[in-house]
Amino acid sequence: MSTVREFRDHATTLLRSRSPVLITRRGRLAGIFFPRPETSMPVELKKELFPALAGEVARLLRKRRIGEDEVLEGFESWRKARRAARRRR
Repeated sequence: MSTVREFRDHATTLLRSRSPVLITRRGRLAGIFFPRPETSMPVELKKELFPALAGEVARLLRKRRIGEDEVLEGFESWRKARRAARRRR
């Protein structure tokens, strides 16, 4: 487990880790880093983590009253902006 600040400050060490790194922000899950496949965690653990993570994402979307269409529109606008920025280089 690591806070966002610790992860930022010690990223190279944590990214070499052979076990998953849970990243928290203000005591709540902010992200998970999984090691490369050859040093990957057991499939059983991944099967347990996925529903928990998906549930948390769904809860946050409901809390913010964001629907699937809004997520897709946001992604599409982000992608267009990113492509435009690449063309400007």
